[in-house]
Amino acid sequence: MNDCHTQVYAPPADYLPHTAPMVLLDEVISIEQECAHCRAVVSVDGALSPFLTAQGALPAWFALELMAQTIGVWNGWHNAQQGDSPSLGMLLGCRGLRCSLPEFPPGGVLDMHIQQILRDSKIASFECTLFIHSLNSDEPVVHARLNTYQPDAQDMMKLTQERKP
Repeated sequence: MNDCHTQVYAPPADYLPHTAPMVLLDEVISIEQECAHCRAVVSVDGALSPFLTAQGALPAWFALELMAQTIGVWNGWHNAQQGDSPSLGMLLGCRGLRCSLPEFPPGGVLDMHIQQILRDSKIASFECTLFIHSLNSDEPVVHARLNTYQPDAQDMMKLTQERKP
């Protein structure tokens, strides 16, 4: 997969509205207008350490959150370019998720690539892939299309208001 431009980026947490231990990405590799590439390492010393199995592997279902956070980093970086802070985004759904492994091996370098395929003011769709760098394969281990929703301030007020009986 071709990378976007290469430059120095802040840590992923700077672009996400999350705090540890929910920031699962270790590094931002590249971001461009419609794509991003982030990395996480399956390691007892990395961001994924609280979620590893007893054998040190990461269950493959974490791929969905890793790809969603890569979209969040992409959005947060674009917000930062306009002087805005990270904003909450929501994962609406996932289509066509294909994963060739039940878990990701200890020491695996996970490369998440996202490519925006459509977007309006609040809803976007991204083609997402996850490669395991150490497998030396051109084929993604995970592929999916993620649909997201970007609520505005008024939507957030509605979503977080307490419901009265």
